[in-house]
Amino acid sequence: MPTGDNSEPDRPQEPEEQQPSEAPELALLPGTERTRRFRPKLRWELIGCGLHGHELVGTDAVGVRLEDHLLVRESDGLRWYRCLRCDSWLPLAPPRSAPNRFPPGRDEIELPLRGRPLRNRYVLRLIALDRVVHFVVLAALGIAIILFAGHQKDLRSDYIRILNSLQASVGFVSSRNGFFREITHLVSLSTTKLYLYGSAFSAYAAINAIEAVGLWGERRWAEYLTFIEVTLLLPLEIYELAVKISYLKIGALVINVAVMAYLLWAHRLFGFRGGGRVDRIRHEHDTGWGALERATPVSSQLPKPPQMP
Repeated sequence: MPTGDNSEPDRPQEPEEQQPSEAPELALLPGTERTRRFRPKLRWELIGCGLHGHELVGTDAVGVRLEDHLLVRESDGLRWYRCLRCDSWLPLAPPRSAPNRFPPGRDEIELPLRGRPLRNRYVLRLIALDRVVHFVVLAALGIAIILFAGHQKDLRSDYIRILNSLQASVGFVSSRNGFFREITHLVSLSTTKLYLYGSAFSAYAAINAIEAVGLWGERRWAEYLTFIEVTLLLPLEIYELAVKISYLKIGALVINVAVMAYLLWAHRLFGFRGGGRVDRIRHEHDTGWGALERATPVSSQLPKPPQMP
């Protein structure tokens, strides 16, 4: 019977169309981004794998567990190993006999550097090699000057005799020009000054050796020491260049300015661009298991655990 209520009866609501959830975007893997013609980009991970080989885990394991999917996967009779440095997946046949039952756990794996930390390692070691060159040259000069100071009288008389012979035979050799002027100035110095110069060169060589060792080991104190040393000598290099221009002086100045700019900008020295705190945050972001997980396919594409009956 009619109830006097003119409202339409409730209609069954149609299920709302479910929008497919967008899969989280994967981190760009080394070598997959599009290159720029005039701005080439070095793939430091690929350089590292080219020099040292891929970092694979589980090649000596008999089986693979579900929790190993981040590092090792099996499909169609092949076992795919993930390089922990460059994220390449490499197919190999499973080993017939292996000493380990399963791949090692996360707490047993030492992850290689990736991203900015890996770039910083290579650049710092290039700077360390530059410091080594400085050490060799300065140490050789310091030792040579000290040895010369110990035999200055004999060497001075020999030099004067050789110079006089050249002037008598050739006729245009002068002690006021070029190489012979520098040698004449050196032999005319007092023994005390020679020892002081030799000690100064040796001390400067020792500083460069300390910088090289610290930079090779990625020590932050070595970055500060290198920056301060290069900054203090920069006015002297500019003065020497103003007195006489040479390609060697220009090259040395350009290298030192580049070292200063890189250390200040990339390593955030003296609190620049957030300082060491931001540098540590960047390091943690680009390394560790979090970086690997960001470059791993989404969960819907991972193998599912078997359903319990």
